[in-house]
Amino acid sequence: MMNKKNFVLGIILFGILLINFTLVSAQVSYCCEKIKDGGPWCMNAPENECDDSYRSVPTSCEATSYCRLGTCIDTQEGTCMENTPQVTCNVEDGGFWEEGNADELPQCQLGCCLIGDQAAFVTQTRCKTLSSLYGLETNYRTDIQSEMQCIASASPGVKGACVFEREYQKTCKLLTKQECQEMEISSGYSNVKFHEGYLCSAVELATNCGPRGGTTCVEGKDEVYFLDTCGNLANVYDSNKINDATYWTYIAGVGGVTICNPASTTCGNCDYFSGTTCKEVLGKHVCEDLSCEYEGKDYQHGETWCAKAKGIKDNLPGSRYFRMVCYNGEVSVEPCADYRQEVCIQSEVNTFRTAACRVNMWQDCYAQDNAKDCTNEDKRDCKVIEGFSILTDENGVSLFLDEDGETADNSCVPLHNPGFDFWEEGGDAESLCSLGTTMCIIDYEAGIFKTLGGKRGKIVPNEECVDACKDRGGEKDDCEDECTAKCVDEDGNLLDSWEEEMNEMCVSLGDCGSSLNYIGKEGYYDTNDFIVMSSEEEDEEN
Repeated sequence: MMNKKNFVLGIILFGILLINFTLVSAQVSYCCEKIKDGGPWCMNAPENECDDSYRSVPTSCEATSYCRLGTCIDTQEGTCMENTPQVTCNVEDGGFWEEGNADELPQCQLGCCLIGDQAAFVTQTRCKTLSSLYGLETNYRTDIQSEMQCIASASPGVKGACVFEREYQKTCKLLTKQECQEMEISSGYSNVKFHEGYLCSAVELATNCGPRGGTTCVEGKDEVYFLDTCGNLANVYDSNKINDATYWTYIAGVGGVTICNPASTTCGNCDYFSGTTCKEVLGKHVCEDLSCEYEGKDYQHGETWCAKAKGIKDNLPGSRYFRMVCYNGEVSVEPCADYRQEVCIQSEVNTFRTAACRVNMWQDCYAQDNAKDCTNEDKRDCKVIEGFSILTDENGVSLFLDEDGETADNSCVPLHNPGFDFWEEGGDAESLCSLGTTMCIIDYEAGIFKTLGGKRGKIVPNEECVDACKDRGGEKDDCEDECTAKCVDEDGNLLDSWEEEMNEMCVSLGDCGSSLNYIGKEGYYDTNDFIVMSSEEEDEEN
């Protein structure tokens, strides 16, 4: 009985397994253009795993048009990837898809790309991309058809001793690897061999070139170089290594060879940027100092500074800014724009001076009605002067606001007052200078002193001015003080301080007012030409 039950149970279990196997084998595989939830492209999977937003068919992906394999070409990078589904190439990689293998497509043909001292076996487009990335010229060789041969051509610019036989003598030239290879092909010399990093004077090369052949300067280089007896360049001149065998064997940087300190007087390691370069002086090649001496001061090579030109401190008429340059031991002068339309600015970093001519931004100074805008260095070159306002209302009241926002008798004028062609008709000189023209109105109260002593009388406040001041809400005493002339003393004599203040205002506008020019000559006008006249005296003259 026990055996029979076990047999029946075994049949039941086998039947269950058979049913499960039948269910699994009944599932159909689909080619999903895209798997759900950001899954991969072009994958064989059950239909329920396919993303409904994309295509899917009950067949293998190799048999579909959208997932068939081919070569994906990146036209910008110049790369070709084989066995790539079309949809992956076009949508995900942004490439250009072609049916077939890479070696069948002209865009994917490989060649040798030489970049500096490196080499890569890539497409021509990829070579151009790499060359552009490193800022080098494209050197693409289609005659090299294997990667091994391409790599062997790397480092064409590395230097060394090119040893060869000529007229039964073993001699040498210091060349690049590429130059030596080209000489082997075209020159007809025998036994041509390149020895990277070696000098032709190396004893182990057993050539007819020896050390101590003199010194020389090389065009395009700063240093003084040793020469071997064949006229080849050796290492940088160092008087302490004339008899050093290692220094005459390897190019500096190879075999532990170091170059001497440029600060040493026995060293030919000149540095143009530090102010020295190779020059022949009295038959000897030395590191020539490129610094300059100007007006008792020393300037480094490449330094620039602002000249102390005549009259430029006070921006006198005729003055002009200049930029000085120390270059190759000589000082040259570069003028900034005339009429002080450019100014020279100078800075210093670690004792190295630099200067430049910069546009003088004075043109809209006169229109500024507040101190904040006037002194905005990012927009203009202006300053505030006190005592007179260019901008006033119809009653002569200043429209200028100081830093606290209060009305002030101030004006915004150029920081570097410009020059004008005042001798030319139709220029801006007259209109701009007229901004500084002012009139000081003086009221007198006639009395006995005028008739008996000949004096004009007592100075009193201007009534119209006082009334206007009161209308604005001013106090009586303040208004009377404001409206009493400030240009004369109690006897009616013109004050020197007012005269100087007004002239300073005129001069600040540009080539206006009374001043000396940049060479100390007086101008056409003088403040003594001002006419002080009362209304009665004016009537008498008329």
